[in-house]
Amino acid sequence: MIKPVGSDELRPRFVYDPEQHHRLSREAESLPSVIVSSQAAGNAVMLGAGYFSPLDGFMNLADALSTAQSMTLTDGRFFPVPLLCLLESADAIAGATRIALRDPNVEGNPVLAVMDVTAVEQVSDAQMALMTEQVYGTSDPKHPGVETFNSQGRTAISGPIQVLNFSYFQTDFPDTFRTAVEIRHEIQERGWQKIVAFQTRNPMHRAHEELCKMAMEAVEADGVVIHMLLGQLKPGDIPAPVRDAAIRTMAELYFPPNTVMVTGYGFDMLYAGPREAVLHAYFRQNMGATHFIIGRDHAGVGDYYGPFDAQTIFDDAVPAGALAIEIFRADHTAYSKKLDRVVMMRDVPDHTKEDFILLSGTRVREMLGQGEAPPPEFSRPEVAQILMDYYQSLPQS
Repeated sequence: MIKPVGSDELRPRFVYDPEQHHRLSREAESLPSVIVSSQAAGNAVMLGAGYFSPLDGFMNLADALSTAQSMTLTDGRFFPVPLLCLLESADAIAGATRIALRDPNVEGNPVLAVMDVTAVEQVSDAQMALMTEQVYGTSDPKHPGVETFNSQGRTAISGPIQVLNFSYFQTDFPDTFRTAVEIRHEIQERGWQKIVAFQTRNPMHRAHEELCKMAMEAVEADGVVIHMLLGQLKPGDIPAPVRDAAIRTMAELYFPPNTVMVTGYGFDMLYAGPREAVLHAYFRQNMGATHFIIGRDHAGVGDYYGPFDAQTIFDDAVPAGALAIEIFRADHTAYSKKLDRVVMMRDVPDHTKEDFILLSGTRVREMLGQGEAPPPEFSRPEVAQILMDYYQSLPQS
């Protein structure tokens, strides 16, 4: 299989040994503790699951600034974004060298991880501004990622962590949440050699389905791992349980047997466009994918990024040799009335706008909310029905 980033084997931070897990859990209850942000909790889950291997914990300020500017830590290792645990105050853990990190997203705030504290540092406004601009490409407070990043506090605690659970992801999504370790094992069990990964935070319509099939055919892949984000999104995005049901229905009905794995990961969306695309490629390599689909405005929001900036960043800014995973660069996809199938627009230069069925996301949401199914060329009827049921369950404005 493809090797994980920066090492020969995954180094998940989850404590798998039962005796050690029990001993650490008992110790954690007596340690000074802090409730971390939702973003930091998601990062802890990703560290525990092996997606951020070989990192062993949260970065200190020097490493965070270095990754923001050059996508490398101060020791030269590659990582595409700062991985910070930011607090409003560290008073509750003052002087402690070993602490418990508590989960903000689970009732009772149980211990999520234990940290060996190596530094407690104050982040200046100028340093926050630099990281914000470098990672998000904007300092606009209306950008949902910028707003979240800058609302977590200015005290950074850093150090290696040992993860004790996977927050709500394993309990709320038992059939979907998978660690990088588990996905690698399943790929091996299936005997797949070439694996395409597809990132989604939305339900999959016909264009997404066909894009996966196009990529599989183009690289002669054995299968595709549909890898959906299960964490926090911006208001208005479709919640994970609805997406999960829609994607599973589509995969079951419209993909050949043993060609698709439907999985999910516990992480809060950054909406960081190009930088987040690199992070997505990083942890897809760690989960065993050999190819990763990046399409139009990958991980973007609003008009903050160019339509293909998330592709060109791999040419312009990712250090040479940092990643072994290959990027499948997708164009705009749409249903061709001429050819009676979904195509990438760059492949049909003889088409005009009138030759395509094009629907905006806003128009699709309007149709679903009114109980009107999008045309079958846009969305499979079974998927459309799940989404219509969801939209019609919402309070009517």
